[in-house]
Amino acid sequence: MNQFWKAAAAAVLGLTLSSAALAQSALNEILDSGVLKVGTTGDWNPMTLRDPATNKYKGYDIDITTELANDLGVEVEYVPTDWKTLVNGVVAGQYHITGSASISPPRMKVAGFSDSYIAVELFPFTTRDKVDKFDGYDSINQQDVKVATTLGTTFEKRVREWFPNAEIKVVEAPARGFQEVLAGRADVFITSNIEGSTLQAKFPVVRVKNAGPRAPSPIAMLLPQSDQVWINYVNNWIKVKKAQGFFEQNREKWGL
Repeated sequence: MNQFWKAAAAAVLGLTLSSAALAQSALNEILDSGVLKVGTTGDWNPMTLRDPATNKYKGYDIDITTELANDLGVEVEYVPTDWKTLVNGVVAGQYHITGSASISPPRMKVAGFSDSYIAVELFPFTTRDKVDKFDGYDSINQQDVKVATTLGTTFEKRVREWFPNAEIKVVEAPARGFQEVLAGRADVFITSNIEGSTLQAKFPVVRVKNAGPRAPSPIAMLLPQSDQVWINYVNNWIKVKKAQGFFEQNREKWGL
């Protein structure tokens, strides 16, 4: 076979493989079904919040995924999940994509991530009546201190790393660590700068004194790891939307 026919055969093979990849991609499934399925926890203010009365969602993540569905020309369906099963859901095909999640090596082993569009930093918080008990991270890492966290979150991992001497109180979603502190069953919780600013506006919680930000982490959407067609689409969509100012406008809307 001469070089011309080799090149032609390679081109045909490439087109065949590309068509096969598209046919197997979540992108093709979304376009065929007319529905984008999004896994969301509904418990991370102001990223994703579920109204139990209406079962409707609102938040920064909700605006992003709604916009993604609009640009795809499909409807969006929010699939309830929790933090400990968030990754499993996208791996098992229960949804095509998730809302925002911290990019971490354990998650990267089994799932893909979109490009990042926002970052978080973590801080410890306590209630106003206990603020004078704590001064910096070492004051939290004590046997008589109860630190609350939610099972399966990146916060749980950090709490165990940072406060090995403290009593760690783990609750399961939909319960949250900050609720244990507000109820007086724990002393401290950690959360992101994103959620922390919202909680401070609503509840009598404050940052622990002299405890600066830790673990800066980019966050992104989770996707099926092997679905490069779908990952490419989402990443290029993010680039376009950043250039158009969509992400910045959404951050301003939600006070991030």
